[in-house]
Amino acid sequence: MSALGHTVLYLGPKSGTCLDRANALRRIGCTVEHIDLRSLLPQHRWVDRWAWHVGGHWFSALVAKGLVRTLEHKRFDLCHVDGGEWVTPTVLKILRDHAERVVNYNIDDPTGPRDGARFTAYRQSVGLYDLLAVVREDNLPELEALGAHNAVRVYRSADEVNHAPRTLTVSQRLAWMSEVLFLGSWFPERGPFLRDLIRLGVPLTIRGPNWHKAPEWSELKPHWAGGAIGGDQYAMAIQCSRVNLGLLSRENRDQHTTRSLEIPSLGGLLCAERTHEHMAMYEEGVEALFWSNAEECAATCLQVLGDEPRRVRIAQAGHERFKQSDHRNEAVMRLLLEAVEAVAQ
Repeated sequence: MSALGHTVLYLGPKSGTCLDRANALRRIGCTVEHIDLRSLLPQHRWVDRWAWHVGGHWFSALVAKGLVRTLEHKRFDLCHVDGGEWVTPTVLKILRDHAERVVNYNIDDPTGPRDGARFTAYRQSVGLYDLLAVVREDNLPELEALGAHNAVRVYRSADEVNHAPRTLTVSQRLAWMSEVLFLGSWFPERGPFLRDLIRLGVPLTIRGPNWHKAPEWSELKPHWAGGAIGGDQYAMAIQCSRVNLGLLSRENRDQHTTRSLEIPSLGGLLCAERTHEHMAMYEEGVEALFWSNAEECAATCLQVLGDEPRRVRIAQAGHERFKQSDHRNEAVMRLLLEAVEAVAQ
């Protein structure tokens, strides 16, 4: 399937990595109409809370009504659903009236235990998609059991534009400088880990939301530099940190995360948990640093902070390895276009 001239209805938030992927489709030659299904629903926080804890399928009638009104007589070659927590079989039927093929790409764990209720609509609909793309091997047999006909596994990806290194001024470097940075949300297992790093002498900076919920907050608070950031601020924080930690979510069954690609893409040094996927992506000690517990992580961080030539060498090698890989948005979007074309033949 040639991307050039391809018309795509893209469903998903107009922010974050979802927006990055929509823009990647545009860059490879697609004409994209981007609709956030959430915008078709009442703009009240209780809608999001209900959908997160109970499921977006409860709003199917409202989503369907809004889509019919928004799409009218439009036709597309492809509908790309990013996530799918609002897309029930009823909604999918409407999408098929406007698109020849419908694919789903989900970077969360829609068949796993952590966000189970949130993805009820997704699980109800898996058998109706032409193609499903997921980022965990665990999802594939679970999707098959739910009736999926064609599912592929891909790695997450960084964006060629949004995660390209910036040219920074001296003042920007000074403003965002840190020794060891963790950039991400609080999860219960992360508090004790970062507390242990601090106790082991790691000069840690934490950025991200919800850290005040951590039982370890009294020890973490002096190291917390603010909440969620994105765009240029996100890029500068990573570029200006000498070491960037890559933590996983146990409940989300992570073996790698978007940070695993975004950090090397931005030229940062990735220091992440040792998993088989991380070790397949980067050569340990040459292109990234890995660890299995807080003690090893602390020792690894302190050693590389004391050896600037080695730190720079590993960061540069990781950046080159990323550029040579297919873990980039444009490459992944091309792969999905080719995969859905193969299904249709």
